[in-house]
Amino acid sequence: MNSRIRLAAVLPVILFLLLAGLFYAAIYRGDDPSEVPSALIGRYVPEFELEPVEGLDRPGLSDADFAKGKPVIVNVWASWCVPCRSEMPLLVELRRVADVPLYGINYKDEPAAARRFLAELGNPFDRIGRDAQGRAAIDWGVYGVPETYVVDGNGRIAFKHVGPLTPEAIADDILPALRAARP
Repeated sequence: MNSRIRLAAVLPVILFLLLAGLFYAAIYRGDDPSEVPSALIGRYVPEFELEPVEGLDRPGLSDADFAKGKPVIVNVWASWCVPCRSEMPLLVELRRVADVPLYGINYKDEPAAARRFLAELGNPFDRIGRDAQGRAAIDWGVYGVPETYVVDGNGRIAFKHVGPLTPEAIADDILPALRAARP
């Protein structure tokens, strides 16, 4: 009976130390939580067809809009997404300096809200497809908005950035991925 009491007293300490060690290893191993691997890197964009956002002067978006010999940036966004609001001015500037088309997938959003959002913050998109049900986003492997992709001139997904863009992410990741995606 005495050994059971000792085991009952020591077991929680051992479990705590084991869990603490696992947490410590996860935190300090150097992984970047924003780097979510994508099984679609190197594969052609999925088949999809999205209607335009009602009331905007931009056409919709489909897989037929890719593989035209020039890389493309695709941004998945929504008006209700707070980080999307902070990244929109960066997308406007990126569209200006990147010299490639910028396509938008408007994720689970109301058209009126999307129009207000773009009217307020600027509309950098050459095409915008409305993904009302989120089906296209699932096919693209979207974990949450915002996400940004670089698609090469052959229609293959070359790079994926999860989360809001920052000036550093654009300089260190997006622009180099675009350069590498050029034919």
